[in-house]
Amino acid sequence: MRGFLASSIGVTCAAVLALPLTLPSSGARAATPNAASVPAAESASGAVPGSTQSLRLTPLDSDRALHAGPSREQGLLRREVRPFSLVGVIWDDPDAELHGSVQVRTRGSGTGTWSSWQDLETHNHEHAADPDAAERTSGRVRGSTAPLWVGDSDGVEIRVRAEAERPGSDRPGSDRPGSDRPGAAEPQHRAAAAPPRESPLPKGLRLELVDPGAEPPPQGSPVDGPRGTPLTAETAAASAVNADLVPLGAAVIPALGKKETESDLIAAHGGAEEAGQKVRPFVGPRPRIITRRGWGANEKLRERDFAYTKSVKAAFVHHSASGNNYRCSQAGSVLRSIYRYHVRSSGWRDFGYNFAVDKCGNIYEGRAGGVAKPVLGAHTLGFNTKSMGIAVLGSFGSANPPKAAVKAIARLTAWKLGLYGANPRGTTYLKSGGGNLYRKGRNVRLRVISGHRDGFATECPGIRLYKKLGTARSASARYQGR
Repeated sequence: MRGFLASSIGVTCAAVLALPLTLPSSGARAATPNAASVPAAESASGAVPGSTQSLRLTPLDSDRALHAGPSREQGLLRREVRPFSLVGVIWDDPDAELHGSVQVRTRGSGTGTWSSWQDLETHNHEHAADPDAAERTSGRVRGSTAPLWVGDSDGVEIRVRAEAERPGSDRPGSDRPGSDRPGAAEPQHRAAAAPPRESPLPKGLRLELVDPGAEPPPQGSPVDGPRGTPLTAETAAASAVNADLVPLGAAVIPALGKKETESDLIAAHGGAEEAGQKVRPFVGPRPRIITRRGWGANEKLRERDFAYTKSVKAAFVHHSASGNNYRCSQAGSVLRSIYRYHVRSSGWRDFGYNFAVDKCGNIYEGRAGGVAKPVLGAHTLGFNTKSMGIAVLGSFGSANPPKAAVKAIARLTAWKLGLYGANPRGTTYLKSGGGNLYRKGRNVRLRVISGHRDGFATECPGIRLYKKLGTARSASARYQGR
């Protein structure tokens, strides 16, 4: 674990050059992907697990002929499709917001039973790269809803309805001139209320149906050792950035005790001493982390290079808003589905969050680049620099987060923030990259462990999880020995 904060380019290149470039066997479902929705390299070999069906939505308005202007409702009637487990809706312009409702119902594979209508979270644009980041300006990014995990399904029906708005009304979080000035004067006279009108739906609405593919093969022995399948060049590169922590190809980074974690951190900094006494770092014991190889990330999906920020001064806690109807044994499938949705459907360079936590408290490596390194994520629009994002798999607006998940947040932040000298109970300053709460360039004081809503006007991470962040901060500080 020596020198893990240094660049791993050399070890990555060496590892890649030494390994065969053979593809692993995936055991994916036998299905012929849509040529329009799956890259040719994937559909040709059949060796890469998972697939995406992309279906264009069409007008559903029965009386559209009586109304001028664009359709107020789009969707698809019930239809049979290839197996999938996660759904989402995308559109062409990433800066366009979907003001309305998105509801979907699905048919369980092999059962013929249709679910009730389920809502998709429409405001997902705040989970993204910063406005001026290369990832955001790549030309590939699309607008998108949050993804929804529905389980193994083979039928779908969806409806997207525009909401009514009054002309001139201000939406929550809108960037109105002068609205950020304290004490801005209210107008003395208001015009008479105008009749409501339909908010237009974004252009290019498409339904994305994601199949996560089969589970990875069983891991080797010991428990944190490499899997038996050969490493591809991409998988080796993603694994090599953790080579200071575990062997190449490991599925799990094992937990360390506090003393061992502290001694390794001191050694990584050259045995730092001050005034003749060793500096005792405030760092929590390293938690057990399932690597990208452990949850079966297809490294061919993401962009090849890694992106880093300079430090990690804060952690933003999120919920995935993908629903709570999954078993912990399915968490890898949920992650592979969200990963594919982020990259193939939404146009991001990789999985958006730096880490994920499931309802049983298991911690997963998210965006590639090394769990101990300051990897630049796409989780909190405006505040991705010098921060990390942790997504708890689930939706916590009305459901309480499991205690195991809150504890995992505390353990993860105690370790990762401790590597960079951050106090979980403290505050810090981050410079805004632009968003709906803070102007670009403004230095904003934030809690070291913040909820997504602290940096952006959003419901994320759900009020029930947000209320547990005080507990997570206190526990994280105790793990650090503060």
